[in-house]
Amino acid sequence: MNGAPDRALHGDAHAAALARAYRAVRGRTDTLVRGLTPEDCQVQSMADASPVKWHLAHTSWFFETLVLEEFSAAAGFAFRPFREPFRVLFNSYYNGIGAAHARPERGLLSRPSLEEVLRYRADVDVRVGELLAAPGLGQRLPSALERIELGLHHEEQHQELILTDLKHHFSRNPLEPALRAPLEAGAARAAPMDFVPCAGGLCEAGHAGGSFSFDNERPRHRVWLEPFEIGNRLVTNGEFRAFIEEGGYRRPELWLSDGWDAVRREDWHAPLYWHRDGSCYTLAGRRDLAPAEPVCHVSYFEADAYARWAGARLATEFEWEAAAQGLAPAAQGGNFLDSGRFHPRAAPAPGAGVVAPAQLLGDAWEWTASAYLPYPGFRAASGAPGEYNGKFMVNQMVLRGGSCATPAAHIRTSYRNFFPPGARWQFSGIRLAR
Repeated sequence: MNGAPDRALHGDAHAAALARAYRAVRGRTDTLVRGLTPEDCQVQSMADASPVKWHLAHTSWFFETLVLEEFSAAAGFAFRPFREPFRVLFNSYYNGIGAAHARPERGLLSRPSLEEVLRYRADVDVRVGELLAAPGLGQRLPSALERIELGLHHEEQHQELILTDLKHHFSRNPLEPALRAPLEAGAARAAPMDFVPCAGGLCEAGHAGGSFSFDNERPRHRVWLEPFEIGNRLVTNGEFRAFIEEGGYRRPELWLSDGWDAVRREDWHAPLYWHRDGSCYTLAGRRDLAPAEPVCHVSYFEADAYARWAGARLATEFEWEAAAQGLAPAAQGGNFLDSGRFHPRAAPAPGAGVVAPAQLLGDAWEWTASAYLPYPGFRAASGAPGEYNGKFMVNQMVLRGGSCATPAAHIRTSYRNFFPPGARWQFSGIRLAR
């Protein structure tokens, strides 16, 4: 999170640092959507995606409902909703708060207008700023500061969703509009695929404390790992194309049963956004596939089938975390939202000053072989924040590492993303293990 507050700060100093972080994160969202038309922000191209306008409103709803409504009176302010119906329209899945508008019908909300949603954002920003400026807030209501910090990390998640959802929206438009300028030519050759040995043994997994983490990253605990090897980089477009050319989507023996059903039901023949003429859609418009760039927009089923075909497997989330232990985004040569590229880059060449294995952080989320389950001793938070992660711990697989649409300061090696195994619209890719 840009401008993330130092957790060693206390009281008014902590509130002031959080106010700076709030302005930075909310400002980045505004920058992301600058130049979009109201029509761009209205479209919902599938039930799993949401209109940009809804993301803008929902992130403001989070601060209004879970911060201002809950803490304003204790801080000496009278709470007033911007508009009472927004409590339902822009709730996502917080059943404890009340009713929510049906997710597949968010694109039907032509009203409120984008202009009114932006006024809503501005109004919430003013009120959160007043709350953070209240004298002694840090001493009197430290839980309010914790909730605001959660809201900022929540908004960073929605910054990524704005990009992934907008990419799906634009890809369904025959004009194939672009969000950014054309990409530079992609690298033609990738560094050779190699495997980095990891000793395994008794390892620790989960967030170690001292900075922000989501509840699903805790508590830190011990796991036993047998020795393993992990790929030195992500699987590339060129490598995945070889899988296709060798009949990968026509060989049921490579696929899990549900995956093979999805291949036939949804007529999968290549990753999402690939075209039969050798091009692919990106947020910079259509371009030729770059063989050395990481393959992305694949489901867990496709990642698993490719790994079988390649004589390897997917890492567990604990193997992944052990391989990534102690690494920072800068050491990985990874590409994040901050670059403005919004598309994975080829792995750096060996000897380019990047610690191997490369790209563990950034470029493409990496499917793991781990089901999304609670860690030993996990307890969901009380109240509405308790609905944030815990209730989704079923029928999902864990992804690690972040992507080209993830803010760099948002990711960490203990971060657990999760999606159903058939999801393909996220920037999700493949790293092999054995």
